[in-house]
Amino acid sequence: MTEPLFLSFLDDPQLGGRVTLAGDEGRHAAQVRRIRLGEVIWISDGAGTAVRGPVVEAAKQQVTIEVAEVVHAPAGPVRYVAVQALPKGDRAQQAVEMLTELGVDEIVPWQAERSVVKWSPDRVERGLTKWRAVAREAAKQSRRFRVPIVSAPLTTAELALRIAQTALTAVLHETATDPIAGLDVPGSGEIMFIVGPEGGLTDDEVATFETAGGKVVLIADTVLRTSTAGVVALAQLQALSARDAG
Repeated sequence: MTEPLFLSFLDDPQLGGRVTLAGDEGRHAAQVRRIRLGEVIWISDGAGTAVRGPVVEAAKQQVTIEVAEVVHAPAGPVRYVAVQALPKGDRAQQAVEMLTELGVDEIVPWQAERSVVKWSPDRVERGLTKWRAVAREAAKQSRRFRVPIVSAPLTTAELALRIAQTALTAVLHETATDPIAGLDVPGSGEIMFIVGPEGGLTDDEVATFETAGGKVVLIADTVLRTSTAGVVALAQLQALSARDAG
């Protein structure tokens, strides 16, 4: 059986020491997962550090392990940022889950012109809370020691400013003529990719991103859903970056 991963604050864990998982995660481990004495679990701070060890104390609200292993997962040379236009229904959850599982470092919600879903000011915090919870759960399920950041939503103008700060920004568009495989993908720095809404990007959005330095590319022979396009793009960019680095 796969050893489960839980998220919690870690204060300079040491081999042979003890770490207690409390709070919501502790209750989940004790009451929902029914973790018992002797079971081996992982506890990560979500920022790259994790500990592994057997449970030596189990209560109703928390569990305590004896640290048998300490792991530090350093950040990679490339930082992948997904700009996700707000999708409708459960497609937001699907996109966040899959991007997290594949190793994205940051997810930026974007209110595109053709987005069906609109985040009014009073909905922003609720939306971010939901996306962040999905990212945390997906990180735990995929055994990631780094939970991706879900940033505050950006406008099209703000995205254009950020493009200038990246090593590469790919703008995914079904009418593009240049395939993503033709990009000169850097082996370090920030690589951002922009995923449009169900209705697609507008001509003005594409022009804004191109003027800012974005590369408009094609990632498939078919039109992908907004919830899967980012995942396909991320996988291709990771492969291209690894190939060029090698």
